[in-house]
Amino acid sequence: MFQKSGSRPFLIAGPCSAESEEQMLQTARELAQQGVDLFRAGIWKPRTRPGAFEGLGAEALPWLRKVKQETGLRVTTEVANAQQVYEALKFGVDVLWIGARSTVNPFSVQEIADALRGVDIPVLVKNPVNPDLELWIGAIERIRNAGITQIGAIHRGFSAYAKTTYRNAPWWEIPIELRRRMPDLPLLCDNSHICGNRHDLLEIAQHALDLNYDGLMTEVHPNPDEAWSDAKQQITPTVYGELIKSLNLRAASSEDPVFLENLENLRHKIDEIDLELLNLLARRMRCAESIGQYKQRNNIAILQSSRWNEVLENAFVQARERGLGEPFVEKILSAVHQESIAVQQAVGSRQQAV
Repeated sequence: MFQKSGSRPFLIAGPCSAESEEQMLQTARELAQQGVDLFRAGIWKPRTRPGAFEGLGAEALPWLRKVKQETGLRVTTEVANAQQVYEALKFGVDVLWIGARSTVNPFSVQEIADALRGVDIPVLVKNPVNPDLELWIGAIERIRNAGITQIGAIHRGFSAYAKTTYRNAPWWEIPIELRRRMPDLPLLCDNSHICGNRHDLLEIAQHALDLNYDGLMTEVHPNPDEAWSDAKQQITPTVYGELIKSLNLRAASSEDPVFLENLENLRHKIDEIDLELLNLLARRMRCAESIGQYKQRNNIAILQSSRWNEVLENAFVQARERGLGEPFVEKILSAVHQESIAVQQAVGSRQQAV
């Protein structure tokens, strides 16, 4: 259900939260004209701290039903417990989504899954607040084990203590790994919650589509500045339409034989280079093992911080000359350094065992 059609992404849009029947209908009417696949609105809003607007609850569910009746749009809302599932189903909500604060808690997900047994309604699962792929996969598996056959994942970014450009750091490597491990699972991007602002929505949406995501979830409000929640990241239906039109829609693949042949040749070169890298890494670890043995014989500590700083500084100079970014090089070498430490620690453990 959530997969894109050709190069066109599956589109979910609507206000962060339901505020009034008029607000809901006005937004839905305008979005229906732009080919949106699913109308979203938060009925129950889990907030970080008490005192913030937490949604109108079941009072707003009739408005979602009216949106369906008047516009023909299918509708979706977030649920966080069994009672909310029952209420949403009673009012004919077409799709449910599980939010980041619920995904992080296996007990909450299992309660939702148990409430869904025997009801094969489509369910979307947002990534957990913290960057934990196993929690995300576990939540998806719990919903699947309840008999749900139409499941999708929503990437909405991850909380980080350090300030970043975005409200929630994208950490694209996590959804990329999710797709590798669950290749048939539709993957959508909640660009609103990643950005936390209106200005970067197009950039994040385009990045997601460039990575072959199946769709987008975007918050749309008729008067964003007056929204009761998440005002800074919402846009008007008109601006949303312009954003969708601005996207560069890429095809997932090509049948052009010339393209495929050239691509295969380039991939073969990549494979050869990867093999060279693996051989070099193996040589480096053997050298690290020898260093570990030498340190062990001379009773020298494994970690030498000054040497590590020297390695990084030299690498940054070499990286700049070769057009490589420092963050990339630091990430790679840090992983190599940690493995080298592990190899040297293993040397000490073996000698102690003897």
